[in-house]
Amino acid sequence: MTHATHALSDEITTLRDAAVTALATVESLDKAIAWERAYLGPKGRVTSLLRGLSGLAAEDRPQAGRDTQALRAELAERFEAVRERLAVAARQRHLAEDAIDVTLPGRPVAIGAAHPVSRMIDEVIEIFAHLGFQAVFGPEVETARYNFDLLNIPANHPARDVWDTIIVESERDDVVLRTHTSPMQARTMERIQPPVRVIVPGRSYRYEAQDASHEWMFTQLEGLAVDEHITLADLKGVLQEMARQLFGPRRRVRFRCDFFPFVEPGVDFAVDCAICEGAGCRVCKQSGWLEMGGAGMVHPNVLRVVGYDPARYTGFAFGLGIERIIMMKYGVDDLRAFAGNDLRFLRQFARAVV
Repeated sequence: MTHATHALSDEITTLRDAAVTALATVESLDKAIAWERAYLGPKGRVTSLLRGLSGLAAEDRPQAGRDTQALRAELAERFEAVRERLAVAARQRHLAEDAIDVTLPGRPVAIGAAHPVSRMIDEVIEIFAHLGFQAVFGPEVETARYNFDLLNIPANHPARDVWDTIIVESERDDVVLRTHTSPMQARTMERIQPPVRVIVPGRSYRYEAQDASHEWMFTQLEGLAVDEHITLADLKGVLQEMARQLFGPRRRVRFRCDFFPFVEPGVDFAVDCAICEGAGCRVCKQSGWLEMGGAGMVHPNVLRVVGYDPARYTGFAFGLGIERIIMMKYGVDDLRAFAGNDLRFLRQFARAVV
């Protein structure tokens, strides 16, 4: 062995001992990668040693190359063992830190709730279903023909004035936001022959001032029954039963004569105020009664214009305010709260009706 070969053998031994000692102190993957770069990387100490073999004599190079490659292979094998051990340990720590106790209850998912108006619509649909009525729905954008003409509302009637009706800008001059759900009376009677028993829940729009019991947009419940031998007593019986189902036996109902162009005779239907128990408040305007809506016997002109024979058929119709029904049932003292999107109000109400 030449002096150069002997010196190289000592250098390999020294490098091996230093690398093994350094590798034994590695405690993380980052440090292991740094160790690999320092010893086995492109600029590492073993790589530099290999590149220096060209300076040896030709007869010494084969043995020196084998010894250096053996060192490289040994260090690479040791490194892989350490890296695998550290990787397994890291995975175990990660699993331990992120472990899930499947016996714990799950996190509650925040979900929405049906709006009180939607809840009440479902409730009245169920009540009237037991009374033989079917729920139908109609368009909120209507023509004057269905909103007024077919309901016996003449062209000069105050309800058709621009100050009461919201006009829709369009190529036609007779398109409006429906002022009531009554247009579905005509649409239904045009489509089917008696007997007819339908209710029509939906939004209506009127250009009017807002207060505790009025809104420019409100939800109405239309009712229509047409058949032979229907009388005003049938109307009163249906509305009284609805009031009993909704408000309980304590509430009193009142019918008073009123005028609506599409009924004759007409009545307004009221319930004694649940807010003040009839003593008088701002909701009932100190009267002790809250008007639920208008009703009456279908006008013969309305029957005649859709092809029904008023000599054979009679019927009754009513229109009730859904928001007012909710106010009465749950003691809400301001109708504007339903469209106010105040989550404090809506959450409180949702808990109250569950």
